[in-house]
Amino acid sequence: MSHQMPESTGAKAHSARMYDYFLGGKTNYGPDRQAAAQAMAAFPNVATAARENREFMHRAVRYLAREQGIRQFLDIGTGIPSAPNLHQVAQRENPTCRVVYADSDPIVLAYARALMSGTPEGATDYIEADARDPKRILDHARGTLDFDRPVALSLVALLHFIGDADDPQGIVRTLVDALVPGSALILSHGTDELDLTLRKVVDIYGAQGITVQLRGTEDVREFFTATGLTLVEPGIVATCDWRPEMVDSQDGMRRPPGSISPEEVGCWAAVGLKPTA
Repeated sequence: MSHQMPESTGAKAHSARMYDYFLGGKTNYGPDRQAAAQAMAAFPNVATAARENREFMHRAVRYLAREQGIRQFLDIGTGIPSAPNLHQVAQRENPTCRVVYADSDPIVLAYARALMSGTPEGATDYIEADARDPKRILDHARGTLDFDRPVALSLVALLHFIGDADDPQGIVRTLVDALVPGSALILSHGTDELDLTLRKVVDIYGAQGITVQLRGTEDVREFFTATGLTLVEPGIVATCDWRPEMVDSQDGMRRPPGSISPEEVGCWAAVGLKPTA
């Protein structure tokens, strides 16, 4: 089935559609492609960084579903669908997995509803909500997820789009506080600690009215320690270095271990668990 792309809502680029362009997708408009091309000229590895970020999400979801037995996932800042999506990875591990996607862009959600369907045994739902309104997200997610059971919260490549003025630590705290022990946080975050060139990309996004705030290792660590989460091995590492052995042939984006350097991805990654005792 084909799905007609909605008309552009403005002359400015959108971060989700730029990300789609980096991944080789077609759900983007002229302003998105122009801004993305500028970012790629400033930081030639940006497409590699986007792919590695995506692969990190695949591995983290697989780890939590397979080794921690988590069957519920809340993905905030979903982005344009790009197979395999989170619910596909989770439901491949266990068909009963339930997944809720949340995003503030109506175009993103229009494509999500049209293109993403889960297994009959599980559930897949979508919420139009801004990450800066975590209580709204939680209220709506309760219609699909059972918050008396563990939930994996996915904040992949999201928090660097939330400046300090919007209190990202408070957002994460509100979300994690709603989760029972045994739950988890999947997080990746852009940083200039690996390559200072990324600061040029921040300016390109800024010209489009998109806030980007790169953060360092200790800032990322605080998202976990301030909410009482325990980091799982290997801790905070570049996206390409987080449990590369968890790759699956069905992910569709494989590369030899060690072939990508941290400097090429410019993004920290980590997974934390909410202690059960």
